[in-house]
Amino acid sequence: MPIFSDFQLIAMQLSTLFVCDADGRLRYAREPGYAESELDPAPRFFLGRTKEGNIWRFRYDLPADLVRDLDRMCRAEPTAVNLAEPPLAVAAIRDVLRAHAPLYEERGPAYWISDGVAAPPDAVLISAANASLLEAHFPWKWTSRSNIAAGPLAATVVEGRAVSICYCSRIGAQAAEAGVETAEPARGRGYAVAAVARWASAVRQRGLIPLYSTTWDNIASQGVARKLGIVCYGEDWLIM
Repeated sequence: MPIFSDFQLIAMQLSTLFVCDADGRLRYAREPGYAESELDPAPRFFLGRTKEGNIWRFRYDLPADLVRDLDRMCRAEPTAVNLAEPPLAVAAIRDVLRAHAPLYEERGPAYWISDGVAAPPDAVLISAANASLLEAHFPWKWTSRSNIAAGPLAATVVEGRAVSICYCSRIGAQAAEAGVETAEPARGRGYAVAAVARWASAVRQRGLIPLYSTTWDNIASQGVARKLGIVCYGEDWLIM
């Protein structure tokens, strides 16, 4: 697969996560398997930061004066040296959006999974032939409209049961974003690492870039990224 710059990857992730209108304004969260009329609203604000530059978007229904204020602050935000450090304008942006509506936000690292991450033997791709592997812990995933019809679904299997799964939480024209779940009794044993690796291999075979993101306070999810040896290219900041 071609090598992309960090800024190209954050722009790719933005178009994978969200549906934008012709003006570049955020509309919906791009959940696969669902019609546009059924999709959840996008966040009010998105800032993607990389060491090569930043990208930002605002939801279509924000007032024009609020958008002008936010755009001014985003344009003044310097390129990050340490992505784990919050943006310089973090307090000001929160204040502006808090005056508009209550805040719910997430910030965290964004990764891409390179060709060097091999699929392990203890994880399998789920199909109609082996969907029974999901029955113990993830039966909803097979019946959901965002199942294998929307993209690869990989599972780490222990004693005939899927204990961790990785699937396409979002799919765009160039990339797919990983969604990961592990059954509570099986957490902390490395099973998610195998499921993500198998999923990423299948996504690459479809000609897409496998992406993985989490939040700064999700230590377990960052541990999966560390064990996979995947590359952090940026940081996402979303405010609902």
